[in-house]
Amino acid sequence: MNRRKTKKIKIGNVFIGGDSPIVVQSMLKTKPDDLQETLNQIRALKNAGCELIRMALPEIDTCKIIPFLKKETDIPIIGDVHFNHNIALKAMELGIDAIRINPGTINNTRKVKEIAHIAKETKTPIRIGINIGSIEKRILGKHHKPGAHTMVESALYYTKLFEDIGWTELKVSLKASDIYQTIEAYRKFSKLSDYPLHIGITEAGPIFSGVIKSSIGIGILLHLGIGDTIRVSLTGNPIYEVVAAYHILRDMGLRKRGINIISCPTCGRCKTNLMEFVEEFEKDMANIDKYLNVAIMGCEVNGPGEAKEADIGIAFSANKAVLFSKGTIIRTGIPREMAKDVLKEEIYNMTA
Repeated sequence: MNRRKTKKIKIGNVFIGGDSPIVVQSMLKTKPDDLQETLNQIRALKNAGCELIRMALPEIDTCKIIPFLKKETDIPIIGDVHFNHNIALKAMELGIDAIRINPGTINNTRKVKEIAHIAKETKTPIRIGINIGSIEKRILGKHHKPGAHTMVESALYYTKLFEDIGWTELKVSLKASDIYQTIEAYRKFSKLSDYPLHIGITEAGPIFSGVIKSSIGIGILLHLGIGDTIRVSLTGNPIYEVVAAYHILRDMGLRKRGINIISCPTCGRCKTNLMEFVEEFEKDMANIDKYLNVAIMGCEVNGPGEAKEADIGIAFSANKAVLFSKGTIIRTGIPREMAKDVLKEEIYNMTA
C-alpha cells in the first residue's frame, strides 16, 4: 500500500506524518487529580508500546498536573480540551506537549483564534479533532444534519483559521462511531489537505466488539494509505487499546513489534488443551518487543507444513510435542507438560 504523503510535525520527541512510522496513542482513564494512579497508568501504557498519551483536562485547575507529569515521564502528553478554551491557554502556558481541541464543543471562532495565537507563541502543536456528534452550530444550521461532508467542512475551516494566524503544526481527526461515515470523511479530507491525520472509530464500544469495529475502519483507512497516528477507542483498560493498535499495524504490515502467534483453530484431532495453552502463552509473551512469528499447532496436520514460515513453533501429537523452525523439525519427543517452557526458552534465546 502507498501511504499518503503528509506534512511532518513533531510532538515532544515523536515525529508524525511524512515518512515517519504510524504512531500508536491512547488516552488516560484515571482521575487527573490522582497523581500516582495517573503516573502508574502512563508508565504501564509506555511499557505496552504507547507513543503518545492524551489526557482529559476538564477544568483549569486540572492543568496543575502538567509540570509534574513532564518531570516524571518522557512520553509526550496531549491535553484534551472541550468547552472552555481557557483550559487550552493554561495548559500551553504550563508546557503541555500538544493540545487537542474540538471546535464543535468550543463553538466560538474568536476563542479558537485565541488558542491559535497562543499555540503559535508557545510553539504547541494542535490536533483539530472533529467529531460527528459535536459539529458546531454554524455548520449544522446550514446542512441541518451531520455527516462526512460536515466534518470535512469544519476541519477545512479551522485549518484555514490556524494558517491565517501563521501556525501550521497541526494534525486533524474526523471521527464518527459509524465506520462508513468515518472512512468517507477521511477520504474527502485527504484529497483536499496534506495535514497528518489521526485515525480511529470513536466510541467503538467494549473490548470485543470495539476491537472488531476499529479493526475494520482503521484497516480500510490504512489500506487506502490514510493515517499517521491511530487510537483504538475502547470501553476498557487502555492497555488493550495499545495492544489492539499494534495488532492492526502488524497485520497490515506497517509496524513489526511483538510476538505474532499463528495457532490452529483446533478440531477433533487435537489431543491437548490448545486454547488454554495459547491464552497463557500470549499473556507470558506480552512484554516482548522483538518481532517473531510463533506457531502453536494442535496436531500433525497443522504442524510444520502449515506453519513453515514461522520463526519458531511447536506442534502436538497424542503425548509429545515437536519443536520446529522455518518448517524444519529441530527437536522431538518433548513431554506435553514441558512444551510451553521449552517454547518460551527458545524464544528468550532468540530475542536475547
